[in-house]
Amino acid sequence: MTEQALPFGEKYYPAIKKLMEIRRRSLEDPISFWDEKARELIWFRYWDKVLDDSNPPFFKWFVGGVTNITVNALDKWMKTDVKNKVAYYWEGEPGDRRVISYADLYREVNRMAKVLREDLGVKPDDRVVIYMPMIPELPVALLATARIGGIHSVVFSGFSPKALADRIVDAKAKVLITADGYYRRGKVINLKRNADEGVRIAAEQGVEVEKVLVVRRGGLDLDVEMKEGRDFFYDELAKKIPDNVYVPPEPRKSEDVLFILYSSGTTGKPKGIMHSVGGYMVWVYWSFKWTWDPRPDDIMWTLADIGWITGHTYIVYAPLMHGMTNVMYEGAPDYPAPDRVWEMVERYRVTIFYTSPTAIRLFRKYGDEWVKKHDLSSIRLLGSVGEPINPDVWKWYYEVIGRGETPIVDTWWQTETGAAMIAPAPGIALVPLKPGSATFPLPGVDADVFNDRGEPAKPGEKGYIVIKKPWPGMLIGLWGDPQRYIRTYWQRFSKPDQGVWIYYPADYAVKDEDGYFWLLGRADEVLNVAGHRLGTTEIEDAILHHPAVAEAAVVGIPDPVKGEVPLAVVVLREGYRPSRELEEEIKKVVREVLSPIAVPARVLFVNKLPKTRSGKIMRRLIKAVATGAPLGDVSTLEDEASVEEIKRAWEEFKRAIEESERILRGEA
Repeated sequence: MTEQALPFGEKYYPAIKKLMEIRRRSLEDPISFWDEKARELIWFRYWDKVLDDSNPPFFKWFVGGVTNITVNALDKWMKTDVKNKVAYYWEGEPGDRRVISYADLYREVNRMAKVLREDLGVKPDDRVVIYMPMIPELPVALLATARIGGIHSVVFSGFSPKALADRIVDAKAKVLITADGYYRRGKVINLKRNADEGVRIAAEQGVEVEKVLVVRRGGLDLDVEMKEGRDFFYDELAKKIPDNVYVPPEPRKSEDVLFILYSSGTTGKPKGIMHSVGGYMVWVYWSFKWTWDPRPDDIMWTLADIGWITGHTYIVYAPLMHGMTNVMYEGAPDYPAPDRVWEMVERYRVTIFYTSPTAIRLFRKYGDEWVKKHDLSSIRLLGSVGEPINPDVWKWYYEVIGRGETPIVDTWWQTETGAAMIAPAPGIALVPLKPGSATFPLPGVDADVFNDRGEPAKPGEKGYIVIKKPWPGMLIGLWGDPQRYIRTYWQRFSKPDQGVWIYYPADYAVKDEDGYFWLLGRADEVLNVAGHRLGTTEIEDAILHHPAVAEAAVVGIPDPVKGEVPLAVVVLREGYRPSRELEEEIKKVVREVLSPIAVPARVLFVNKLPKTRSGKIMRRLIKAVATGAPLGDVSTLEDEASVEEIKRAWEEFKRAIEESERILRGEA
């Protein structure tokens, strides 16, 4: 790709030229490039080798290097003005607030580190499972574990006891950090009760949690059950420790495991994705710098949960390594009113706002008036993460939230990649944005789009996104399952006999004539309609062109003629009511925007889509209802009523079909 290949106005040429030059240098000489970036951070010992690729695909970065990520997130600020800067503005769902400076955070991390090491007996490489809500002690727990060399494994607080137990068992964890409870939509959730049940299930499977540290979430006054000798309240242990306590950061080899984070796969068993100490540290530090252009006065709000990789990277590690101020929020984004988020953006003067398309669609559903009640002029950058963003939603985000002037940093990445791999860089090399495109790979990321034959796809041809070279933030394997690691990520396009190793993320993508990347959703969320392969995201995007539609989910259901046909489940925006006329309008839009082949066989109207507590649509549950298959694991489902509603809509649809057939047979 060259400057000449990009038909933009002359004013963009310097930025394009700069971007292309940095990318060229990073890919031609990645060793020098990453050596230079890594030296911006503090190491106890520098590396002997930047990249050890002698045993692919188990690549090792900065081999021989020794560091501790908390030194770069906390210690380095203690002799600077950042010490007194706000690290976190925290707000609970009921409206209670806390302000935590970098000095406060440093003190609390050292205090919890001492408790973990001396009271709970955590040693380097011990796995510590963290099952906590979005309260300030959650990032403290991650940092304290990392400081003493433990391996943290965060489990989202909305997960069920069984899901918690599965992760405890797989990691063989002996220590659990949890909380008494938290607020969610005005209700108090007794998290300790769920934690106790998870510990009990794990014990039945042969893994005994020896110590449980319980943080009290202020204001709850929950009467939780504490098992003597196993369970300890954190505040009772911490009050014995002086404020000036110092726990020396444990020297960790660069290739040591920093954390395990479990991610769903195509099988029922979660994948324990491992990230390394040094590689992850360098990657998230540098990619954050490139993607967000952090400034001293920035206030960043990543509206996500630390239970997911977005929170690990963009609420904890990367912002702290840059001395950023962050906003943390405990509750639901639309509680107690649809403008809760915008009220907070205005009050904290947020400058960078980063969230998922699911959340953006929710905000759009409520209407522009909730946004316009607030002054959002402080925002200088908007971000999108977690799934492809529909161009129509992108435009609403840009025009209504961004006032038609704020760049949108649309990012593509995964739990496995550590941080954004494809994203604009508005502060370093501003290039024109295209609604729905994540633009270009970051320097150091050798991305492409392959067709089924493993060849580079033509411009405009749908294929699979691939990464052709290792990068520092890549996962270093799956906990306890190296063969699954190879099979899942490296088998599809690699040619080991030729020394070619290609990372396969299992996402569809297109590169356009200008080299822009367009992500089209998971490659395993694809329909085969009469021999035509259609991504569910493509059909959902088409449905979202109708002004009545707030959200849509599409799955394939069996058809005796076409093999598979799309079934759409739709949530309407306020002011619209379900009708057969509206269903036909939606089908017409899909026909016009995408293709007659993509038109859903049926549109079911519901009030809520089945989602995980992190906001991802659980399409498999919709498909299970429509095909009569077992629902399977529903431990991550936020609201079981959403599935019941789909069941009722599906039964009504079937009855209507049966009635029509009876009429045609002359039986009615």
